[in-house]
Amino acid sequence: MLGTLAKWLRLLGYDTHFDSALDDHALARLARAEGRVLLTRDRALAARRGLQSLFVQEEDLEAQIAQMVQTLGLSPGLEPRCAVCNGELAIVPKAAVQSLVPPYVYQTQSEFRRCVACGRVYWRGTHWPYIAAKLAQWGQGDEPDDAGDIQA
Repeated sequence: MLGTLAKWLRLLGYDTHFDSALDDHALARLARAEGRVLLTRDRALAARRGLQSLFVQEEDLEAQIAQMVQTLGLSPGLEPRCAVCNGELAIVPKAAVQSLVPPYVYQTQSEFRRCVACGRVYWRGTHWPYIAAKLAQWGQGDEPDDAGDIQA
C-alpha cells in the first residue's frame, strides 16, 4: 500500500487520489478516466496497456519521494492539500475555527486553513519543524518557522 506516500504527496501539493478499497480493475479504470498516473507496487498492474503508471520500487518513504522527484519531475511551490481527503485548503479567519480546535491551539496559533471538501482544520503544530524539514529536504517550501498551515 502507498497510503503514506499519498499523504505526503498531498502535503507537497499534488492532487493525489488514494482509496485502498478499490481493486486493480477499478484503479485502472479511475486512472484512465481522470488522466492520472497510477502509482503502484504491483508489477502486473503497472504493466497494463493504455495506463499511465509508475512502479514504485521502494518501500521506504524517503526513497519513494526521491523516485517521484526523479521520475515525475515534481516541482516545488505548490499549496498543500488536505492530507485526509485531498481537498483544497482555504485560509480561514481565526474566529471561524474557534469551536473546531482545542482551546490551547486557538490561543497559541494565529493562522488556520480549512479543507473545502471535508472541513478538517489545519495549523502548524508542534510537529511542524519535522514536516517543514522534510518538505525542504524534498525541495518544497522553506525551513521550519512558527507560522502556518499544517495540521497538528
